[in-house]
Amino acid sequence: MKELNVKNSSNVHDATKWKGCKHYQRKARLVAPCCDKVYVCRLCHDENEDHQMKRHMVEEVVCASCDHRQPVSNSCAQCKTVFGKYYCSECRLYDDTEKQQYHCNDCGICRCGGRDNYFHCDRCDLCVPKSLENSHKCLEKGGHMDCGVCLEDIHSSRSGSRSLPCGHMLHTPCQEDLLAHGISTCPKCNASVCNMDLIWRRMDKQIKRCAMPPELRHCFVDVLCRDCHRRGETLFHHIGLKCTDCGSYNTVREPGPVTRRPRTSGFFGILDHVQNLIGAL
Repeated sequence: MKELNVKNSSNVHDATKWKGCKHYQRKARLVAPCCDKVYVCRLCHDENEDHQMKRHMVEEVVCASCDHRQPVSNSCAQCKTVFGKYYCSECRLYDDTEKQQYHCNDCGICRCGGRDNYFHCDRCDLCVPKSLENSHKCLEKGGHMDCGVCLEDIHSSRSGSRSLPCGHMLHTPCQEDLLAHGISTCPKCNASVCNMDLIWRRMDKQIKRCAMPPELRHCFVDVLCRDCHRRGETLFHHIGLKCTDCGSYNTVREPGPVTRRPRTSGFFGILDHVQNLIGAL
């Protein structure tokens, strides 16, 4: 986006054809308080300058219809053009695209999606869908953490975000990229990012079909589960180490000796019996 020379401009634009920029549709441009340059939005400014615009400090705007420069408002004092269907005087935000925008006083910024569909979680310090009011996991100031994939801010991001079962948050496109590349754990704590029950059941079947050598058939090791965070002993198998508390295979082996002894009950007892039958064949 090129800098607009408002002072020397004598052109009169058709405001009905003005599309704004790639970030916002609006009929006004912001005068950056930091450098006095004129851009359609703060994002256009930040992409072209070596500093960031503090949008809350913007005091002047320029009408896209008649180039009139004036104090911040939602209409031109000269030609009466309305700058945006949605206008927030606190955020200096103009938008002609309907996104169910609303200003959250607790977040301090504008949000999309409709005020009636969200509530502000004081502990997370973030607007959360009402459908997750009784089920999302709270983390202190979790909404102010950076995305674990792109390392960009979650709180003021224009991209959607998702709360993971562990409580950490990722941008929605970032989580989709993780899953597309076969990564199913949180980049911050390694907990599973989605329900993995189907995968764990498949691994159970694979382990039952794949007999260990006799000398390794009754070996147990200590593990830490990265989903339920419990430590315990589990049967050693090269396909995976199953958490005996939650059934997850998202585990890591703990330091310690290998213990060899038979199991006669439960999942591992059945597994030993199946493996013995396979070995007999």
